Amino acid sequence: LKENFAAGLIELTPFDGTHPFIDPMTGSGTIAIEAALKAKNVAPGIWRKFAFDNFDWFDKKLHPELVEKAKAQEKQDHAPILASDIDQSILEIANVNAHNAGVLQDIKFKQVAVKDFSTDLENGVIIANPPYGKRLKDREAAEKIYEEMGQTLRRLSSFSQYYLTSDPQFEKYFGAKATKKRKFYNGNLRTDYYQYWANKR
Repeated sequence: LKENFAAGLIELTPFDGTHPFIDPMTGSGTIAIEAALKAKNVAPGIWRKFAFDNFDWFDKKLHPELVEKAKAQEKQDHAPILASDIDQSILEIANVNAHNAGVLQDIKFKQVAVKDFSTDLENGVIIANPPYGKRLKDREAAEKIYEEMGQTLRRLSSFSQYYLTSDPQFEKYFGAKATKKRKFYNGNLRTDYYQYWANKR
């Protein structure tokens, strides 16, 4: 996922950093990193250089002043953010990405398959971008993962859960009908964002 797409997925959830966040299939960590940035109230694009900085009519002091103002509004304390994946090698990439984004200390990475995932946390948000199984040989593996997700994650009923996939049969294999779903395009690929709203404890 691109960073802005992942950030948009998070914006469609109640997550604000005051309750736990879980990405149980984190891959390179994009969703968890964007969640950490939101939890810390880091302004989008705060590290970027912009072309207008070099315009001769632009006040050179204005941009740095606004950056400092934004940094002053950042937060250090937030609820736990967990990111797990079955593949240790890709978790190492996720760690590097989190370090580069300045949020490595804000995310707890762990190697674990989704079928073995467990947590004592409650009343949070789960977002995952599981494999789509677009190729015929990958479809059965993806469907098996959806079943494992359902068996493991449906139990976490106090969490609002959000899953992005292009498989129109996701609900069947997950084992529950979504509260709501929204259509998106991930690049040129049509996907659905399956939303399962929480039963708060």
